[in-house]
Amino acid sequence: MHSWLEPFIDYLTLERGLSQNTRLAYGRDVGEFLAYAERLGRRSLRDIQRDDIADFLLEGKERDGYAPTTLARRLVAIRVFFRYVQEEGMLPENIADALESPKLWRMLPGMLSVDEINQLLAAPDGKTPGGLRDRAILEVFYACGLRESELAQLRIGGLHLDDGFIRVLGKGDKERVVPIADRAAAAVQAWLERGRGLYAAVAEANGEPPPAEVFLSRLGRAMDRTTVWRAVVKQARRAGILKRLYPHLLRHSFASHLLQNGADLRAIQEMLGHADISTTQIYTHVDRTRLQAIHHQFHPRA
Repeated sequence: MHSWLEPFIDYLTLERGLSQNTRLAYGRDVGEFLAYAERLGRRSLRDIQRDDIADFLLEGKERDGYAPTTLARRLVAIRVFFRYVQEEGMLPENIADALESPKLWRMLPGMLSVDEINQLLAAPDGKTPGGLRDRAILEVFYACGLRESELAQLRIGGLHLDDGFIRVLGKGDKERVVPIADRAAAAVQAWLERGRGLYAAVAEANGEPPPAEVFLSRLGRAMDRTTVWRAVVKQARRAGILKRLYPHLLRHSFASHLLQNGADLRAIQEMLGHADISTTQIYTHVDRTRLQAIHHQFHPRA
């Protein structure tokens, strides 16, 4: 089956005129799908079933935590591939065309329960600099709903803890103001007063300028999104949380728990930094219990 991959990429170049980045992404998506089909025991393209495609995309969501936009792109790539092999006379029909896109990429985001969040926040050892840092990271993630890159880039100058907010730089270099809860602010303050200076001193001892970022590695350098998330995973294991964690999980939990407690969707949109309300609306599907309670309370025939 993989013998079709190279001519497919040539087709994308010569007949579809797609950019190099798009060709690489489509080729990678289709290649991973064909490897998945082989693991299922499919020996030829004719053996592949429509459900194989759906299961491949769902596995990407559940196991790898792919964003809805990534799942959408993967489905498009697979559709184009099957259209190509159909046009080449290999298949009588494009089995991917019948898949309904919304069912695949409007899947509910994962989240932690409130009990799991409490377990996670209690996990770091507050007697060590690393524990103070990790607790502050977890508290800010959950209190503010930041993306991992936003948390990694959070600067000292963006902290307004006494006033109850922080300034973060989001997608497209757009700055936004996000409220921060008292507990999260206290955790950040503890890290600044009792932990960060020890880490910053390591960088200074090596002749490096003091970083402006809030969260530092043990070498005194600004953490990147990967090292931030490793700290989260480490503390989740300490807390005994066995769910597979992925970078947006705490952000999803932040939004879902706000909605469960009656927060306005527009306010959640602003705090998350979503440009379009439709992106935020996925969380309305999560809290079915609350919607049922509202219906039961206010509908005259409930």
